[in-house]
Amino acid sequence: MLVKDTNPATLGELTRLFGKIGLISFGGPAGQIALMHEEVVDRKKWVSEEEYLQALNLCHLLPGPEAQQLAAWIGWRLHGTLGGLIAGLLFVIPGAIVMLGLSALYVVSMQVDWLQGLFFGIKAAVLAIVLQALLRIGGKALTTPAKRALAVIAFIALFALHIPFPILIFSAAIVGAVVAWKAPDWFALKPVEARAAAPSGHWLTHVAKTVGIWGVVWAAPMVAILLTLGQEHVLWKVGSFFSQLAIVTFGGAYAVLAYMAQEAVNGFGWLSAGEMADGLGLAETTPGPLILVTQFVGFLAGFRAPAPFDPWAAGVLAALLTTWVTFAPCFLWIFALAPLMERMRSIAWLQGSLAAITAAVVGVIANLSIWFALHVLFRTVGELDVGIGSIWWPHWSSLDLKALAIGLAAGGMLFGLKWGIIRTLAICALAGLALGAVAA
Repeated sequence: MLVKDTNPATLGELTRLFGKIGLISFGGPAGQIALMHEEVVDRKKWVSEEEYLQALNLCHLLPGPEAQQLAAWIGWRLHGTLGGLIAGLLFVIPGAIVMLGLSALYVVSMQVDWLQGLFFGIKAAVLAIVLQALLRIGGKALTTPAKRALAVIAFIALFALHIPFPILIFSAAIVGAVVAWKAPDWFALKPVEARAAAPSGHWLTHVAKTVGIWGVVWAAPMVAILLTLGQEHVLWKVGSFFSQLAIVTFGGAYAVLAYMAQEAVNGFGWLSAGEMADGLGLAETTPGPLILVTQFVGFLAGFRAPAPFDPWAAGVLAALLTTWVTFAPCFLWIFALAPLMERMRSIAWLQGSLAAITAAVVGVIANLSIWFALHVLFRTVGELDVGIGSIWWPHWSSLDLKALAIGLAAGGMLFGLKWGIIRTLAICALAGLALGAVAA
């Protein structure tokens, strides 16, 4: 479906641009969104400023990685479904290939001491990176007392009460809808524009058809796994879990990482907390969406429970499945809802829900920060009963001074020296290598 008659970009030009963007899109969603804006709006003028911002607002309303969805929208805007597929896939594939290779290297490193030192440094640096994300997102999201209160409530709900993440997101959405209806000033919600007319044609038919087609695409590998391996196989569990995440990943990758990490570590036992931190550090070094860390988790899960496959084959299959069920829904949302972009922006309760979810996400990331810090800095972490629930509590004698030193150094580089994430990770990895060599 083309959305305009005069197209400033050929399909070849679109492909070449997003091939380049897919290779250089480091720096997380903020940097990726800025990079696409510079290329598509400022330099090539394929999309107007107003259209770009409207599309970005739409992507914030949807679950999943907003930068990848924005890439798919740009492709759809210029060349319909084919353009959306090309732009969206090229945004992800380079990083996915790199992440698959790093996941395999990580497994190899378990038997190689010097590689373990590198990953030790990366793991400690992740503490400062997550804290930076918390402060950046919190500064933008918590603009009113009500939003700050909601963030605190979300933190307590996760950290002490262990409320499941999907329930928390659903509850925040309901609160936001009610606030938009009764007290929009609490969230500083702006009056919405007059309701835009529905797109010409049978838009409900379009949505139903698109959801049906992409629902089949999304579910196809899961059906094959169900029929051949059954529900007890690790591939089914991996696919089911990450399909669920694809529906509730509002607020960016950091929002869902805490839930994913705790379920993958404590619920399924696919990896340890330290390994989860390693995976996040690796994802920070690759181009493409940060949510590619899910591929790392899937690879380790498949590698460690491979039957009836070879461990390497099972790891690759689980990684590819994870990537499939994570990103197929992104195309579903964009292709189904992009034609309704104007209409969605005029729905007040939807804007309120998004504001509430964004505020709650700050509490979610705070929970992630503490969870990572405890499991990286301390060798032994238990639980402490606090009456209304329980909280993670370290054994203070198990403090790892080397991890603390590298984490503090990473904080100095990011906050004091204003260095970038890649440079900080590289230096911390070398520090981990050096400390490992000294200890040996």
